[in-house]
Amino acid sequence: MLAARPYRERFRRALGVKRGQRLVLLNSTWNPESLFGDGGDEDVLPLLLPKLTAELAADEYRIAAVLHPNIWHSHGHGQIRSWMDRAQRGGLTLVDPLEGWQQALLAADVILGDFGSVSYYAAALGIPVLLGAAALAGLAADSPVADFVRKAPRLDPYAPLRPQLDTLLAAHQPMSGPAEFTTSAPGEAAARLRRVFYDVMGIPEPTASALLDPLPLPSYDPPVRTSPLRVLTSVLGATEVSVTRYADPRYEPQGQGEAHTAVHEDTLDPGLLAIADVIFRYGSPDDPRLGPPEYWTAEVLERHPGCALATYVTAAGSCVVRTRDGALLRLDADPQAADPAAYASALHAWLALGKDPADLTDGLTVWTGQTAHQVSVTQAGPGPR
Repeated sequence: MLAARPYRERFRRALGVKRGQRLVLLNSTWNPESLFGDGGDEDVLPLLLPKLTAELAADEYRIAAVLHPNIWHSHGHGQIRSWMDRAQRGGLTLVDPLEGWQQALLAADVILGDFGSVSYYAAALGIPVLLGAAALAGLAADSPVADFVRKAPRLDPYAPLRPQLDTLLAAHQPMSGPAEFTTSAPGEAAARLRRVFYDVMGIPEPTASALLDPLPLPSYDPPVRTSPLRVLTSVLGATEVSVTRYADPRYEPQGQGEAHTAVHEDTLDPGLLAIADVIFRYGSPDDPRLGPPEYWTAEVLERHPGCALATYVTAAGSCVVRTRDGALLRLDADPQAADPAAYASALHAWLALGKDPADLTDGLTVWTGQTAHQVSVTQAGPGPR
């Protein structure tokens, strides 16, 4: 992992982490008292999972989870995905527990974990850790892990999550113990272990350097939010809009501005499409199943008369939108900027004030949290009405 640290940004991009986003990595070891267990004093996970996607703004936080391989083996993939279904529809990604956990750990900004080794490795790497399960019963009292568990900050599952993360990050000071006790010879594990193995076998050690396979670059795995998004918008200037989106919140989000609902076309509850102000989906502009974006957007508006804006996200930084008035527009920004569906919600808020798309020749500035994104707005052609 130390050797792969220079590739952190690549690992973040593989997980679809956008500019200005924090990657929150949930992790659990294999134990009844772990974060994913239910044998401790309280079952934290049912309280935590809805908070991750409902309280953390979608364009400011990216959520992923690493579960111990034995959790998958014991319960089965179907059961795990059933338990995590709501969170996944809200944007949480389940990371491969064998091939992807190290890359995700290096990419993370903050860890929500337990007393398992992944949380300890995170602390050794200097990553802030908030413990949702901190049982000491199975740990030797004088062990380095027990010392870490005693000292690490604790999650309050009943309190709002974002203030806890803000406090953790603001006050974070890397612990010296985990790094010191994880290895006393950083970067020398391959050479030292090979020497021991060949001594045990009683044969000469090869003269070539002992090398380890590098961590592979994971496949591109951006979030897909099919839960309804409650969107707060504020028009800040002539062509400047702030957007804050929450996935499937249980309560109306707190914040200034106007609210609307954006819904993925493949939402679990098709009835939500009837109340959506913005309907969106992701796909290739050449997908023959959907037709070109100009046809898909027209079809959506015809099928859902209550929808004001149809959005087809065609690439990491681009989308095609059609307004209820029939204007067909293309929104483009840096692929590492925000989710293009957020730009569509910003445009919807701007047009709702009675403004004309022709006034956006210099583009639109969209704010997500403290990050500004410059979005060009161009005519994409008339298409069918």
